[in-house]
Amino acid sequence: MDTLKSSFREILRYPSAIVGLVIVLLLVVEALYAVIAIPYREAIRLWRSGEETWYANPKFAAPAWINLFREKKLPVSFHVSSVDGEISKVATPGTQDISTINFEYTFDFQADGFPQELMLYFTTTYETKQPFATIVLVTPDGRQIRVADTGIEHKQNVRFSQQPKLISRYKDQLIPEGLFSDPQAETPTALKGEYQLLIYGTTFEAGSDMDVEFVFHGQVSGLAGTDMARRDLVVPLLWGAPIALAFGLLASLGTSLLTMIIAAIGAWYGKWVDELIQRVTEINMVLPFLPIMIMIGTFFSRSIWVMLSAVVLLSIFTGSIKAYRAIFVQVRESMYIEAARAYGASDWRIIVRYLVPRMIPLLIPGLVSGVPGFIFFEATLAVLGLGDPTLPTWGKIINDAETHAALYKGYYYWILEPAVLLMFTGLGFAMLGFALDRVFNPRLRGV
Repeated sequence: MDTLKSSFREILRYPSAIVGLVIVLLLVVEALYAVIAIPYREAIRLWRSGEETWYANPKFAAPAWINLFREKKLPVSFHVSSVDGEISKVATPGTQDISTINFEYTFDFQADGFPQELMLYFTTTYETKQPFATIVLVTPDGRQIRVADTGIEHKQNVRFSQQPKLISRYKDQLIPEGLFSDPQAETPTALKGEYQLLIYGTTFEAGSDMDVEFVFHGQVSGLAGTDMARRDLVVPLLWGAPIALAFGLLASLGTSLLTMIIAAIGAWYGKWVDELIQRVTEINMVLPFLPIMIMIGTFFSRSIWVMLSAVVLLSIFTGSIKAYRAIFVQVRESMYIEAARAYGASDWRIIVRYLVPRMIPLLIPGLVSGVPGFIFFEATLAVLGLGDPTLPTWGKIINDAETHAALYKGYYYWILEPAVLLMFTGLGFAMLGFALDRVFNPRLRGV
């Protein structure tokens, strides 16, 4: 315990270690939050869902916070519902089972751009006679624009851009642009102010009811934006942390421990055992690592567990074995090893209890420094299209962005967000690893 406390105090002497430790702790907190707030099954369901789940989000929308840095503000997405009381609903019983249900919603539009789309999602209850609805949009200058007059089924979606009345009214102009343009301006200019959505509903049966949800697709949405499937990128950005940390830590830990144990076995037994390990290492060092992983992902499986196992197996027999072997050969001749052999300690006990523990000071910095390399490698496989298709990862976000030409179309957020998280992860582990190397290797403290 005293050794750990002194080592921790020594680590805190280095500013780089403090910064690296803070970054790593933030990543761990983010990973824990993701697992608790969005359970695994729910995260997979959200990631694999389409418009049936993410209908309230626009496609290719940048994060809402970019408006803080823009002179001309973009419209922000939102959705409201009469079920939640956000849309005013007034039902008035009539005669002969005919009743009226009127909806009203007022929203303040202060953006300089135009929305992508406006939609209404109706939910009604009736037996044979469909309710009827008249939809009107009142602009800040008092114009009443009749959007649609339509019968409403049990579940019906009304898209403003597909309504014949509006298509006829605005002809070649985009419907959202026409609805929110200032008619007095020579060029399309957003008319700012309070807009009012009015829905006059009529039911023709006793007990019939109607509710509506208003979905406003702006050009920005949420904290992280959306992708081509309207998915909120917060989900893969959050869940990318536990997946990346789990992959990197397991790969680094498994590789470091197995490499050290195999090197110790070869150094202790010598002869043909050592020769076999060295020859396998030399062969593995000249094998092309990435092409092998590409072949595994293409012809066998892209499961993250298969990829993790393959990465560990291919990373065991590397140059580290030769470095560890050189140290183990020296340690093997130490006096305490001779003493252990004299009192009858078994070979396995000597390897596990006396040889391997001597390498722990070298193992810890190498283990920490190796984590970002494995995280980047997992992201590389995902960017190449070889990542696990069921998991929301940072690399998969970049792969989707490249597939849909994000940079060409100006969707920079789509690539920058996961890329920045990857860079910060690498920076945090690298800075912490360098500091640990100085702490556990006294010869580097003055460097």
